[in-house]
Amino acid sequence: MYDYLIAGAGFAGSVLAERLAHAGKHVVLCDKRPHIAGNAYDHFDDAGVLVHKYGPHIFHTSCRRIFDYLSKFTKWRPYEHRVRASVDGKTVPFPINIDTVNQLYGLQLTAEQAPGYFASLADPSAAGRTSESAVVSKVGRDLYEKFFKNYTRKQWGLDPSELDASVAARVPARMNHDDRYFTDEFQAMPLHGYTRMFENMLDHDNITLVLNADYRELLREMRFREIIYTGPVDAFFDYRYGKLPYRSIDFRFETHPRERYQSAAVINYPNEHDYTRITEFKYLTGQMHPHTSIVYEYPTAEGDPYYPVPRPENAELYEKYRELAKATHNVHFVGRLATYRYYNMDQVVGQSLALFDRLTENEESEPPQSQAA
Repeated sequence: MYDYLIAGAGFAGSVLAERLAHAGKHVVLCDKRPHIAGNAYDHFDDAGVLVHKYGPHIFHTSCRRIFDYLSKFTKWRPYEHRVRASVDGKTVPFPINIDTVNQLYGLQLTAEQAPGYFASLADPSAAGRTSESAVVSKVGRDLYEKFFKNYTRKQWGLDPSELDASVAARVPARMNHDDRYFTDEFQAMPLHGYTRMFENMLDHDNITLVLNADYRELLREMRFREIIYTGPVDAFFDYRYGKLPYRSIDFRFETHPRERYQSAAVINYPNEHDYTRITEFKYLTGQMHPHTSIVYEYPTAEGDPYYPVPRPENAELYEKYRELAKATHNVHFVGRLATYRYYNMDQVVGQSLALFDRLTENEESEPPQSQAA
Protein backbone atom coordinates (compact mmCIF):
# COMPACT_ATOMS: atom_id res chain seq x y z
CA MET A 1 0.00 0.00 0.00
CA TYR A 2 1.23 3.49 -0.89
CA ASP A 3 0.96 6.32 1.58
CA TYR A 4 -0.36 8.97 -0.82
CA LEU A 5 -1.93 9.30 -4.23
CA ILE A 6 -1.44 12.85 -5.50
CA ALA A 7 -3.62 13.92 -8.43
CA GLY A 8 -1.92 16.64 -10.44
CA ALA A 9 1.80 17.20 -11.12
CA GLY A 10 1.78 20.99 -11.10
CA PHE A 11 3.18 23.12 -8.30
CA ALA A 12 0.73 21.96 -5.60
CA GLY A 13 1.09 18.25 -6.28
CA SER A 14 4.81 18.24 -7.01
CA VAL A 15 5.78 20.23 -3.91
CA LEU A 16 3.78 17.87 -1.71
CA ALA A 17 5.17 14.81 -3.50
CA GLU A 18 8.72 16.01 -2.89
CA ARG A 19 8.14 16.95 0.75
CA LEU A 20 6.32 13.70 1.60
CA ALA A 21 8.89 11.58 -0.22
CA HIS A 22 11.67 13.37 1.65
CA ALA A 23 9.82 12.54 4.87
CA GLY A 24 9.90 8.85 4.03
CA LYS A 25 6.44 8.46 2.51
CA HIS A 26 5.76 6.46 -0.63
CA VAL A 27 3.90 8.59 -3.14
CA VAL A 28 2.23 8.02 -6.50
CA LEU A 29 2.01 11.30 -8.43
CA CYS A 30 -0.23 11.25 -11.49
CA ASP A 31 -1.38 13.72 -14.12
CA LYS A 32 -3.81 13.55 -17.02
CA ARG A 33 -1.37 15.42 -19.20
CA PRO A 34 1.72 13.82 -20.80
CA HIS A 35 4.09 16.05 -18.82
CA ILE A 36 4.92 17.35 -15.35
CA ALA A 37 4.95 21.01 -14.18
CA GLY A 38 1.27 21.71 -14.81
CA ASN A 39 0.61 25.09 -16.40
CA ALA A 40 4.22 26.11 -15.72
CA TYR A 41 5.46 23.52 -18.24
CA ASP A 42 8.03 24.88 -20.69
CA HIS A 43 9.73 23.25 -23.66
CA PHE A 44 11.80 24.01 -26.75
CA ASP A 45 9.64 24.63 -29.81
CA ASP A 46 10.49 23.50 -33.33
CA ALA A 47 12.84 26.46 -33.78
CA GLY A 48 14.68 25.68 -30.54
CA VAL A 49 13.20 28.59 -28.58
CA LEU A 50 12.19 27.90 -24.97
CA VAL A 51 8.49 28.71 -24.64
CA HIS A 52 5.82 28.38 -21.96
CA LYS A 53 3.09 26.12 -23.35
CA TYR A 54 0.35 27.62 -21.18
CA GLY A 55 1.31 31.29 -21.32
CA PRO A 56 3.94 33.32 -19.47
CA HIS A 57 4.84 32.30 -15.93
CA ILE A 58 6.97 34.80 -14.03
CA PHE A 59 8.13 33.83 -10.56
CA HIS A 60 7.99 36.38 -7.77
CA THR A 61 7.56 36.18 -4.01
CA SER A 62 8.26 38.09 -0.82
CA CYS A 63 8.48 34.89 1.22
CA ARG A 64 12.02 33.76 2.01
CA ARG A 65 10.88 30.23 2.91
CA ILE A 66 9.26 29.70 -0.49
CA PHE A 67 12.21 31.11 -2.42
CA ASP A 68 14.74 29.07 -0.43
CA TYR A 69 12.68 25.91 -0.87
CA LEU A 70 12.53 26.19 -4.67
CA SER A 71 16.20 27.17 -4.75
CA LYS A 72 17.02 23.59 -3.80
CA PHE A 73 15.90 22.53 -7.28
CA THR A 74 17.07 25.34 -9.53
CA LYS A 75 19.53 28.13 -9.97
CA TRP A 76 17.94 31.45 -10.82
CA ARG A 77 18.19 34.10 -13.50
CA PRO A 78 17.44 37.52 -12.02
CA TYR A 79 14.46 38.96 -13.86
CA GLU A 80 12.11 41.87 -13.21
CA HIS A 81 8.99 41.72 -15.33
CA ARG A 82 7.89 44.76 -17.30
CA VAL A 83 4.64 45.14 -19.20
CA ARG A 84 3.58 47.75 -21.71
CA ALA A 85 0.08 48.58 -22.96
CA SER A 86 -0.90 49.75 -26.43
CA VAL A 87 -3.18 52.75 -25.81
CA ASP A 88 -4.05 55.67 -28.10
CA GLY A 89 -1.35 54.66 -30.55
CA LYS A 90 1.35 54.69 -27.86
CA THR A 91 3.11 51.90 -25.96
CA VAL A 92 3.15 52.95 -22.30
CA PRO A 93 4.08 51.38 -18.93
CA PHE A 94 1.54 49.22 -17.14
CA PRO A 95 0.56 49.20 -14.28
CA ILE A 96 -0.18 52.90 -14.63
CA ASN A 97 2.56 55.11 -13.17
CA ILE A 98 3.81 58.69 -13.58
CA ASP A 99 5.44 57.92 -16.93
CA THR A 100 2.20 56.41 -18.22
CA VAL A 101 0.18 59.58 -17.70
CA ASN A 102 3.04 61.83 -18.80
CA GLN A 103 3.31 59.99 -22.12
CA LEU A 104 -0.44 59.76 -22.68
CA TYR A 105 -1.33 63.33 -21.83
CA GLY A 106 1.90 65.18 -22.70
CA LEU A 107 2.58 66.11 -19.08
CA GLN A 108 5.76 66.44 -17.02
CA LEU A 109 4.53 65.36 -13.61
CA THR A 110 7.08 64.83 -10.86
CA ALA A 111 6.86 62.34 -8.02
CA GLU A 112 5.80 65.18 -5.74
CA GLN A 113 2.98 66.21 -8.06
CA ALA A 114 1.71 62.72 -8.88
CA PRO A 115 -0.44 62.05 -5.77
CA GLY A 116 -2.34 65.30 -6.26
CA TYR A 117 -2.82 64.62 -9.96
CA PHE A 118 -4.16 61.11 -9.43
CA ALA A 119 -6.41 62.43 -6.66
CA SER A 120 -7.86 64.96 -9.12
CA LEU A 121 -8.72 62.12 -11.53
CA ALA A 122 -10.18 59.79 -8.92
CA ASP A 123 -13.91 59.58 -8.26
CA PRO A 124 -14.28 58.50 -4.62
CA SER A 125 -18.05 58.48 -4.99
CA ALA A 126 -17.68 55.51 -7.34
CA ALA A 127 -16.14 53.29 -4.65
CA GLY A 128 -17.87 49.93 -4.37
CA ARG A 129 -17.46 46.20 -4.65
CA THR A 130 -17.07 45.81 -8.40
CA SER A 131 -13.97 45.92 -10.57
CA GLU A 132 -15.23 49.03 -12.35
CA SER A 133 -15.87 50.96 -9.14
CA ALA A 134 -12.51 49.94 -7.70
CA VAL A 135 -10.62 51.41 -10.66
CA VAL A 136 -12.73 54.53 -11.22
CA SER A 137 -12.57 55.47 -7.56
CA LYS A 138 -8.74 55.47 -7.72
CA VAL A 139 -7.74 56.67 -11.21
CA GLY A 140 -10.92 58.09 -12.72
CA ARG A 141 -13.12 57.28 -15.68
CA ASP A 142 -10.74 58.09 -18.55
CA LEU A 143 -7.86 55.83 -17.46
CA TYR A 144 -10.38 53.15 -16.56
CA GLU A 145 -11.76 53.18 -20.10
CA LYS A 146 -8.32 53.32 -21.74
CA PHE A 147 -6.74 50.45 -19.78
CA PHE A 148 -9.31 48.34 -17.97
CA LYS A 149 -12.81 48.39 -19.42
CA ASN A 150 -12.32 46.60 -22.74
CA TYR A 151 -9.42 44.45 -21.55
CA THR A 152 -11.63 43.13 -18.76
CA ARG A 153 -14.49 42.47 -21.16
CA LYS A 154 -12.20 40.44 -23.38
CA GLN A 155 -10.54 38.59 -20.52
CA TRP A 156 -13.68 37.67 -18.60
CA GLY A 157 -16.50 37.91 -21.12
CA LEU A 158 -18.20 40.25 -18.64
CA ASP A 159 -18.39 43.96 -18.02
CA PRO A 160 -16.16 45.12 -15.12
CA SER A 161 -19.31 46.22 -13.29
CA GLU A 162 -20.20 42.51 -13.04
CA LEU A 163 -16.90 41.39 -11.49
CA ASP A 164 -15.54 41.53 -7.98
CA ALA A 165 -13.19 44.38 -7.08
CA SER A 166 -10.37 41.85 -6.52
CA VAL A 167 -9.87 41.66 -10.30
CA ALA A 168 -8.64 45.27 -10.45
CA ALA A 169 -6.73 45.08 -7.16
CA ARG A 170 -4.02 42.94 -8.83
CA VAL A 171 -2.72 45.90 -10.86
CA PRO A 172 -2.75 49.07 -8.73
CA ALA A 173 -1.70 52.49 -10.05
CA ARG A 174 1.63 53.85 -8.77
CA MET A 175 2.63 57.33 -7.71
CA ASN A 176 6.25 56.93 -8.90
CA HIS A 177 8.35 55.85 -11.90
CA ASP A 178 8.53 52.15 -10.95
CA ASP A 179 7.62 50.27 -14.13
CA ARG A 180 8.06 46.76 -12.76
CA TYR A 181 4.94 44.64 -12.90
CA PHE A 182 5.74 43.10 -9.51
CA THR A 183 7.38 44.63 -6.46
CA ASP A 184 8.20 41.45 -4.48
CA GLU A 185 11.59 41.04 -2.83
CA PHE A 186 12.47 37.93 -4.85
CA GLN A 187 11.97 38.12 -8.61
CA ALA A 188 13.68 35.58 -10.83
CA MET A 189 13.23 32.85 -13.43
CA PRO A 190 14.48 29.26 -13.15
CA LEU A 191 17.81 29.34 -14.96
CA HIS A 192 17.12 26.22 -17.04
CA GLY A 193 13.34 26.52 -17.12
CA TYR A 194 10.42 25.36 -15.02
CA THR A 195 10.30 21.82 -16.37
CA ARG A 196 13.93 21.20 -15.38
CA MET A 197 13.14 22.53 -11.89
CA PHE A 198 10.23 20.10 -11.59
CA GLU A 199 12.37 17.23 -12.85
CA ASN A 200 14.86 17.93 -10.06
CA MET A 201 12.06 18.23 -7.52
CA LEU A 202 10.57 14.85 -8.44
CA ASP A 203 13.85 12.95 -8.67
CA HIS A 204 13.27 10.78 -5.61
CA ASP A 205 13.05 7.00 -5.16
CA ASN A 206 9.88 7.35 -3.08
CA ILE A 207 7.98 9.05 -5.92
CA THR A 208 6.27 6.99 -8.62
CA LEU A 209 5.27 9.24 -11.50
CA VAL A 210 2.37 8.22 -13.76
CA LEU A 211 1.46 10.49 -16.70
CA ASN A 212 -1.47 10.33 -19.10
CA ALA A 213 -3.50 8.86 -16.25
CA ASP A 214 -6.66 9.75 -14.36
CA TYR A 215 -6.37 9.35 -10.60
CA ARG A 216 -9.63 7.35 -10.55
CA GLU A 217 -8.00 4.67 -12.68
CA LEU A 218 -5.17 4.35 -10.18
CA LEU A 219 -7.63 4.09 -7.29
CA ARG A 220 -9.06 0.99 -8.97
CA GLU A 221 -5.63 -0.56 -9.38
CA MET A 222 -3.72 0.40 -6.21
CA ARG A 223 -4.30 1.08 -2.55
CA PHE A 224 -3.49 4.36 -0.81
CA ARG A 225 -3.80 5.62 2.73
CA GLU A 226 -4.67 9.17 1.67
CA ILE A 227 -5.32 11.30 -1.42
CA ILE A 228 -4.12 14.80 -2.25
CA TYR A 229 -6.28 16.28 -4.98
CA THR A 230 -5.29 19.36 -7.01
CA GLY A 231 -7.84 19.19 -9.82
CA PRO A 232 -11.19 20.98 -10.18
CA VAL A 233 -13.17 20.49 -6.98
CA ASP A 234 -16.49 20.29 -8.83
CA ALA A 235 -15.17 17.47 -11.03
CA PHE A 236 -14.11 15.50 -7.94
CA PHE A 237 -17.73 15.47 -6.80
CA ASP A 238 -19.08 14.75 -10.32
CA TYR A 239 -20.54 18.26 -10.60
CA ARG A 240 -23.13 17.52 -7.93
CA TYR A 241 -24.19 21.17 -7.69
CA GLY A 242 -23.28 22.14 -11.25
CA LYS A 243 -20.07 23.36 -12.89
CA LEU A 244 -17.99 26.13 -11.42
CA PRO A 245 -17.39 28.79 -14.11
CA TYR A 246 -13.88 29.35 -15.46
CA ARG A 247 -12.28 31.37 -18.20
CA SER A 248 -9.78 29.74 -20.51
CA ILE A 249 -7.19 30.93 -23.02
CA ASP A 250 -6.54 29.96 -26.62
CA PHE A 251 -2.75 30.28 -27.05
CA ARG A 252 -1.51 30.89 -30.58
CA PHE A 253 2.25 30.71 -31.08
CA GLU A 254 4.42 32.19 -33.81
CA THR A 255 8.15 32.10 -34.48
CA HIS A 256 9.92 34.90 -36.34
CA PRO A 257 13.40 34.91 -37.94
CA ARG A 258 14.71 37.87 -35.95
CA GLU A 259 16.18 38.46 -32.52
CA ARG A 260 13.33 40.59 -31.15
CA TYR A 261 9.68 41.00 -32.07
CA GLN A 262 8.48 43.72 -29.66
CA SER A 263 9.78 46.30 -27.21
CA ALA A 264 8.85 44.48 -23.98
CA ALA A 265 8.26 40.99 -22.65
CA VAL A 266 4.49 41.53 -22.65
CA ILE A 267 2.39 44.11 -24.46
CA ASN A 268 -1.27 44.39 -23.51
CA TYR A 269 -3.89 45.33 -26.08
CA PRO A 270 -6.85 46.63 -24.07
CA ASN A 271 -8.84 48.13 -26.94
CA GLU A 272 -7.79 46.75 -30.31
CA HIS A 273 -7.79 43.11 -31.52
CA ASP A 274 -9.51 40.04 -30.09
CA TYR A 275 -6.41 38.99 -28.16
CA THR A 276 -5.46 40.55 -24.83
CA ARG A 277 -1.68 40.45 -24.99
CA ILE A 278 1.44 39.23 -26.79
CA THR A 279 4.34 37.67 -24.89
CA GLU A 280 7.86 37.30 -26.26
CA PHE A 281 9.59 34.53 -24.34
CA LYS A 282 13.25 35.41 -24.82
CA TYR A 283 12.78 38.39 -22.50
CA LEU A 284 11.73 35.96 -19.76
CA THR A 285 14.31 33.25 -20.34
CA GLY A 286 17.32 35.29 -21.42
CA GLN A 287 17.90 32.79 -24.21
CA MET A 288 20.25 33.81 -27.01
CA HIS A 289 18.81 32.66 -30.34
CA PRO A 290 18.57 34.09 -33.88
CA HIS A 291 14.82 33.42 -33.88
CA THR A 292 12.17 34.58 -31.44
CA SER A 293 8.83 33.02 -30.46
CA ILE A 294 5.73 34.84 -29.30
CA VAL A 295 2.25 33.88 -28.13
CA TYR A 296 -1.08 35.62 -28.59
CA GLU A 297 -3.71 35.09 -25.89
CA TYR A 298 -7.35 34.86 -26.91
CA PRO A 299 -9.67 34.52 -23.90
CA THR A 300 -12.47 31.98 -24.28
CA ALA A 301 -15.22 30.35 -22.28
CA GLU A 302 -14.17 26.87 -23.46
CA GLY A 303 -11.00 24.90 -22.82
CA ASP A 304 -8.78 24.14 -19.84
CA PRO A 305 -9.91 25.87 -16.63
CA TYR A 306 -7.49 28.70 -15.86
CA TYR A 307 -9.26 31.58 -14.12
CA PRO A 308 -12.10 31.21 -11.59
CA VAL A 309 -14.71 33.85 -12.39
CA PRO A 310 -14.90 36.18 -9.34
CA ARG A 311 -18.63 36.76 -8.87
CA PRO A 312 -20.69 36.36 -5.67
CA GLU A 313 -22.88 33.58 -7.07
CA ASN A 314 -19.77 31.58 -8.02
CA ALA A 315 -18.35 32.00 -4.52
CA GLU A 316 -21.62 30.69 -3.11
CA LEU A 317 -21.50 27.67 -5.40
CA TYR A 318 -17.91 26.95 -4.40
CA GLU A 319 -18.90 27.07 -0.72
CA LYS A 320 -21.17 24.08 -1.32
CA TYR A 321 -18.27 22.12 -2.75
CA ARG A 322 -15.96 23.31 0.03
CA GLU A 323 -18.35 21.83 2.59
CA LEU A 324 -18.29 18.53 0.71
CA ALA A 325 -14.49 18.64 0.63
CA LYS A 326 -14.27 19.28 4.37
CA ALA A 327 -16.49 16.24 5.02
CA THR A 328 -14.48 13.90 2.76
CA HIS A 329 -12.15 11.79 4.90
CA ASN A 330 -8.53 11.18 3.93
CA VAL A 331 -8.68 13.52 0.93
CA HIS A 332 -6.86 16.87 0.99
CA PHE A 333 -7.77 19.60 -1.51
CA VAL A 334 -5.01 22.02 -2.46
CA GLY A 335 -4.14 24.40 -5.30
CA ARG A 336 -5.99 26.77 -7.61
CA LEU A 337 -8.57 24.40 -9.04
CA ALA A 338 -9.25 22.47 -5.86
CA THR A 339 -9.92 25.65 -3.86
CA TYR A 340 -11.40 27.76 -6.70
CA ARG A 341 -8.99 30.63 -6.16
CA TYR A 342 -6.60 32.48 -8.42
CA TYR A 343 -3.20 31.99 -6.80
CA ASN A 344 0.21 33.08 -7.96
CA MET A 345 2.79 30.31 -8.16
CA ASP A 346 4.42 31.24 -4.88
CA GLN A 347 1.05 31.21 -3.14
CA VAL A 348 0.42 27.66 -4.34
CA VAL A 349 3.85 26.61 -3.07
CA GLY A 350 3.11 28.25 0.28
CA GLN A 351 -0.28 26.55 0.52
CA SER A 352 1.33 23.18 -0.23
CA LEU A 353 4.10 23.64 2.32
CA ALA A 354 1.46 24.58 4.90
CA LEU A 355 -0.51 21.40 4.15
CA PHE A 356 2.67 19.35 4.48
CA ASP A 357 3.28 20.92 7.88
CA ARG A 358 -0.24 19.96 8.99
CA LEU A 359 0.08 16.43 7.68
CA THR A 360 3.34 15.79 9.48
CA GLU A 361 2.11 17.43 12.68
CA ASN A 362 -1.01 15.27 12.70
CA GLU A 363 0.97 12.11 12.03
CA GLU A 364 2.31 11.94 15.57
CA SER A 365 -1.04 12.51 17.23
CA GLU A 366 -3.48 10.54 15.04
CA PRO A 367 -3.91 6.76 14.54
CA PRO A 368 -3.15 5.26 11.11
CA GLN A 369 -5.68 6.23 8.44
CA SER A 370 -7.85 3.71 6.63
CA GLN A 371 -8.04 3.29 2.85
CA ALA A 372 -9.03 6.54 1.13
CA ALA A 373 -12.34 6.35 -0.67
